[in-house]
Amino acid sequence: MDEELLIAFDSTQQALRAEMLLEYAGIEIDIFPTPKEITAGCAMSIQFFRGALGEVRKIVEEQSVEIRGIFREMEEGGYALIGEKEGLDE
Repeated sequence: MDEELLIAFDSTQQALRAEMLLEYAGIEIDIFPTPKEITAGCAMSIQFFRGALGEVRKIVEEQSVEIRGIFREMEEGGYALIGEKEGLDE
């Protein structure tokens, strides 16, 4: 099964904007509360499958969506920020 990643935001406005853009692009997403391990200014995060990472990054960049970062859940618990280059060639 494809790994799930999440986008954290500094504002609810940016989270709602990203939700609209990603849904319009046909990317399967879920909205859920930002995990407490991730410090962010917004209580809402967007979860998506790793297979869509390249497309998600492209939309976020082209549409100037302000994000805190894209994270993956670690096996030992907590979350790690993923590198800026990951997903660009997918």
